[in-house]
Amino acid sequence: MALRRAQRLRKNGDFQRVRQQRQSVSSRLLILAWSPHPESDLESHLEPNVAITRVGFVVSKRISKNATTRNTIKRLLSEAVRSLWHEIPPGYDLVLTARHQMVGTDARTGKRVIIVDLSTLKQDIRLLLRRAQLLVPAPVVDDTRLSASQET
Repeated sequence: MALRRAQRLRKNGDFQRVRQQRQSVSSRLLILAWSPHPESDLESHLEPNVAITRVGFVVSKRISKNATTRNTIKRLLSEAVRSLWHEIPPGYDLVLTARHQMVGTDARTGKRVIIVDLSTLKQDIRLLLRRAQLLVPAPVVDDTRLSASQET
């Protein structure tokens, strides 16, 4: 399942605004840039005064000349972010840029192939969010009520 349209950055100006803020952290696989929503952008959402986080993905042609490979990387990134969505605070625009370490060369065919899996991407994105101090701690489940209700 993909991210909803309201959860994605789509306009070139939005990508440029996030990059110009110069708030970014990087890892071996990804670069995370972020900025808070501008006030005018918050008013454009369906529900007024509700901040939403939006995410955009950048995969350069330097990563792979093949559009299918680039789009597959974007879909993997989207799925990794979607699974971590509950841990990302509202009110930010995030841009995830893929680095060339995500792909390698297949020895048999000589073509560029994706060498990372979804779990590795999730770990890397969680690490970047933690470094950027954008990670909301997961809610703690109070299991004392569960165990008390099971005893009776």
